[in-house]
Amino acid sequence: MTDTPAPANPYLVLGAAIVLPASGHVVLGIPVRGLQFLFFMVIFGWVTTKVAPADASFIGRHAGGFLIYALSILDAYRIARIRHAVWVHKASPDGDSAAGDAPSNI
Repeated sequence: MTDTPAPANPYLVLGAAIVLPASGHVVLGIPVRGLQFLFFMVIFGWVTTKVAPADASFIGRHAGGFLIYALSILDAYRIARIRHAVWVHKASPDGDSAAGDAPSNI
């Protein structure tokens, strides 16, 4: 069995994604996906500024961009959690999860 390197810690990815948009995806090694999120953040932020009322707050005027930003944080964290769970499952000595110990007739 080959030892695969541990994936990035999901909490590190989450922190990076919160601090700087698209950096969570860069930590995961998928910078193009992060750039796609950045592109849509800018586009939706710009569109929201054009349709929002003039007296809206800063967040209200850029709500579309903030929505995509929040989705990118969730996406990076989800990918990191899945990669970490797969790595832990593959690293287990018997290659079977604890759920596999349940009776098969359930």
